[in-house]
Parts: sequence; C-alpha cells; structure tokens
Amino acid sequence: MKLADIHLNAGSASDKPAASRRFIEDYALIGSTEAAALVHRDGAIEWLCLPAFDSDAIFASLIGTPEHGSWRLSAINPDARISRRYLPDTMILETTIETAGGKAVVCDFMPSPADGGTHELIRIVRGVEGSMELCTELRLRFNYGAWLPWVERKEGMIYAVAGPDAVRLSSSIDLTNVDFATQAEFTVTAGQTLAFALEYYPSHIAPPLPRDPFALLRHSEAGWRRWASACTYDGPYADTVRRSLLTLKALTYAPTGGIVAAPTTSLPEVPGGVRNWDYRYCWLRDAVLTIYALTGSGYHDEASAWRWWLMRAVAGAPDKLQIMYGLRGERRLTEVELDHLPGYEDSRPVRVGNAAHDQLQLDVYGAVLAAFDGARRGGLPDMDVVWPLQRAIATHLLDLWRQPDSGLWEVRGPPRHFVYSKVMCWLAFDRMVASAEDFHLDGPIDDWRTARDAIHADVCEKGFDKASNSFVQHYGADRVDAALLQLPTLGFLPADDPRIQGTIARIERDLLVDGVVYRYLTDGTDGDGLPGREGAFLACSFWLCDAYTVSGRLDEATALFERLLSYGNDLGLFAEEYDPATCRQLGNFPQAFSHFALVNCAHTLAGAASGMAAHLASDAGEVPLP
Repeated sequence: MKLADIHLNAGSASDKPAASRRFIEDYALIGSTEAAALVHRDGAIEWLCLPAFDSDAIFASLIGTPEHGSWRLSAINPDARISRRYLPDTMILETTIETAGGKAVVCDFMPSPADGGTHELIRIVRGVEGSMELCTELRLRFNYGAWLPWVERKEGMIYAVAGPDAVRLSSSIDLTNVDFATQAEFTVTAGQTLAFALEYYPSHIAPPLPRDPFALLRHSEAGWRRWASACTYDGPYADTVRRSLLTLKALTYAPTGGIVAAPTTSLPEVPGGVRNWDYRYCWLRDAVLTIYALTGSGYHDEASAWRWWLMRAVAGAPDKLQIMYGLRGERRLTEVELDHLPGYEDSRPVRVGNAAHDQLQLDVYGAVLAAFDGARRGGLPDMDVVWPLQRAIATHLLDLWRQPDSGLWEVRGPPRHFVYSKVMCWLAFDRMVASAEDFHLDGPIDDWRTARDAIHADVCEKGFDKASNSFVQHYGADRVDAALLQLPTLGFLPADDPRIQGTIARIERDLLVDGVVYRYLTDGTDGDGLPGREGAFLACSFWLCDAYTVSGRLDEATALFERLLSYGNDLGLFAEEYDPATCRQLGNFPQAFSHFALVNCAHTLAGAASGMAAHLASDAGEVPLP
C-alpha cells in the first residue's frame, strides 16, 4: 500500500459544525521560559500549566470542555472582527478586536517569574477607537480540571486554593462569581487601559505584593527584543528563522536549560484516534539538532545551558541512557490516563507521563555524542569536563550497538534492527574519533574506529535493498523510513552516492504525499504496534528539503521549503504533523522538533559553514558499494 492511497479519518470531528470546531493551528503560544499557555484566536486561554511546563493544568479545556478550566476575554458582539500578531521579535500576543462601534487591543503575555515561586499571566486591554463592550469569564480548575478550588475574595482580589496550588486574580474592573466562574461585562473606550493579572504561588506561603502589569509589559517586550537581536542568521528567511528561535526560547525551561518537545499533552496525531502522547519532556533525539540550531544562530548561552542539561540528565547512569527525561533530568515519567477528560475532538485516552521513556533507542547515543562534539566545535567552554562522560557512553555502546531497539519513532511493536538507529551508533563513534583527533583528546581511538567501520559495513550489507536501490527501515524490511533522509546530512555516505539517491527516490515514491513526508507506513504487521493512521511529520518534510539541498537540487529544495512554511499558522507556529487532505495541523503544539528542523534547514539552504550538514556531511568519504 502507498501513502497516496491513505485518507486520514477526522473521526467524530467531521460531524461537528465548522463554527464549533477548534483547530490546533488556531492557538497561539505565550510563555515565561518556565511555563506556557495556549490562547485561542477568539480570546480564550484553554491550556495553562503552572508553575512549570509539566505541572498539572489549571486550564485544561483544550483537551476537555470549558468546565475543565479556561479564561475567555472577548467582545460581546459575536460578529466582531479579530486579527492577531506577536509584537515584533517577542512572544507577546496582541489580539485586535473590531466592531462597528470601536476597536480594542488585548495583550497577553507571561513575564519572567518573580522571586519566591510566583508566576503571572497578564492580560491588558487597551481601547483604540470608539467604545466596545467586552466580557470575561474565568473558570479555575486544578489537577487537569478535576478539582474545584476554594475561592474567596479579600483585599479587592480573588484567591483560589486547591492542595499545594494557589492563584490570585487582580483586575481593573469589578468581578463577580456565578456558577463557579468569575465573570464580568464591561466597556472599554478609546484611550482607556485595563489590566488583569493571574498569579500562581505555592499555597503554603503568603503571596508577595502584586507587580505592576504595565511595567512588566515594558520589561518583557524589551527582554524579548534584546534576545532576538542576538540572532546571527542572515539568510533569505531571517524573519521566519527568528520566529522559530523565539518559539524555541519560549519552550526552554530556564532553571535547567532543558527544552520541552512541546508544552501540551494528548493533542492527537489523528482526531478521534489513540495516538495521543505527553510531550512536556526533553528528548535526547533533539540533542544534536538543538546544538547546531542554537550555536549556528548565535545563541551560545542557550546552547551551553542545553549542553549542561544533557550532561546532568545522563551523568547518573551513562550506561542506561533514556530516550527522554523530565525538565530537571527526572527519569521516572510514569504514564497514566486521565479518564475524566474527553480529549481534543474526542481523542482518547488523554495521557500524562510517557511510557516510552523505558524503551531502548540506540539513536540517542549518536544524538548525545554528536551534540557534545558539535558543542566543542561551536566553541562552548569547559568541554573538557564532558569528555569523561562521552568516553563512558562510548564504552557502553561498543557492545550495545548490536542489539535491536525500538527506533527513533518509539514504536510500540517488537524491537528490530532499525537502520537509522545503527547509523546513529555509527555517528557516535565517528564523532568520538573526530573529537579525539581534532582536539587531541585521550581515548581508545582504535576501538572506536573499528566499531565505526563495523557498523558501517553492517548497515550497508543488511540495511540496503539492492532490488529497490534503497536503504530500508530495518534489517529485512520491505519499506523505507523518512529518518533515512538524514544519512547524507549526517555524513554516513556522500549525497551523490547512488544508494543515497535511490533512498531519496523511494521515499519520494512511497512517503511523499502532497508536498509533505510521512514517517513510515503504519499499516500491516510491519507497522508500529498501534492502530490507526497519523499525519505527515513536518520534521521529515524539512529533512527532504535538506536532502535536496546537499544533493544539489536547490530549486526543488527552495520550493519545498517555502511550501512547508505555508503550512505553519498565521503566527509562524508548527505542530508535530500536518494533514494535507484537510489542511490541518496535528499533534502536540507547537513542536520543538519541527522548529529545530526548520532552523537547521534554513541554515543548510543558506550554505552556512556552521550548520550541521556542513560539519557532518563534509566528512563523508567514498565507500564502496556492497
């Protein structure tokens, strides 16, 4: 079966009126570099976890109903015209509301947390023209909508407490409590400015005095713009790259330097399906992409923080690398299902935690060791401290690489000898040899070189199908995997090698549909152990663009890149997947993997000497055909 024959089923969502459906791309991200919220274009905040990305949600209506927590701020007039943007070079969302009688602007943002564990979400309303009637309704629900907090009013503010969590709401207008919701209707006129501040703090301490929301807006705007100005990418897609980098900064957990894969859980790969995962953790597969995207764009401090997060996360047991860790390096990410939530468009189960953290995925060894090599080449300081850890990881991999694993995509079927996993083991030893030789570091270089060459020969013999002139998904498979598109950019073989060109051609034939690339075929006994389909993976689509670029197909690469950019939402945000049949984004949102792939692809297109492809693919030598 070809993917061109597959039509994704939108599930029960197809039976709902279009006006009532809330698409993933309708949301905007705001964040504090410790936590994040998603704001719908109609002014409803429907996802908020505090005090951190992986905390229990206070607003969970994104994967439930408004009764599971939300905060609406909108015009009373249902025919109001709405437009939105980020203030230039910031993560401050500006929503403009217009009616026949007036115009108002709402600014939503999350400033850097205050000392003492206080976190804020601020909404500022400014009247621009005439007058406008607005309404707000706040439904506070703790523990993913399961707990109704104890609410009281004092000192002109509203306090809500449930277990260890507490929030305080201050407002420029009077608010009333009706049916377990805090609400008001009000009018804003030209020149008038109103502010709402929702502050989270641990319930066992007294909250500090509220901070001035207008001063926080000025400070936040200046801070974001100062950060964006450090970007060194000067190619033809500067605005797009800078926006992706700002998104990645917003997904960074500042206290540790870890970067979450996404700030959400259980947004489905197909509406109504079961492929719903918690992505509020840090994946080692992102390690090398992260280092090159950040160092190549001028963000050495963030790259260094990620490098130290990597070192701390894996240092406790380098012989037991997990595929993902918590924001602070936690290893236990127990997966549970939240039965009280109906899920986004009836997509069940809703999951918290991720059972895939127990899987063996050999690709992470290559991702980590290549990331440390990239950090060293990028000029990050104190890399001598990391070298003993690199050696310990490489020593363990000398025997481990021969085992089957669950692969890059965390398949929940039987372990196999995935070709991409073996290639990443090859990359691990290739980078160890290169680091030792180029930086005069001690180690058993001959052992690493022997392992590197043995893996290369093994992959070329067992992972290549002569009949189709293509590498395959795993040893003995009759199908391909989009991860194979990275073989030339990783330097496993030169881009002009017939085996690489044959692999690209087969992926185009089997996995490329309407301009986007699917990861692999999910049908049949050789699938991934899960029922149902999924959308096309945006990172894989950017990898095809990389493959075109290093193959000299620059016109095709540029056309594909610009087509992929059009699949982002109006704010330049990308989810994990895209469905070309319904023109919808799918999966958790926004997705760091997609944005890292975009940034690195833009560098490759620009021919950046500091890019990942330039560093790794330049070492690819001539290797005889099997």
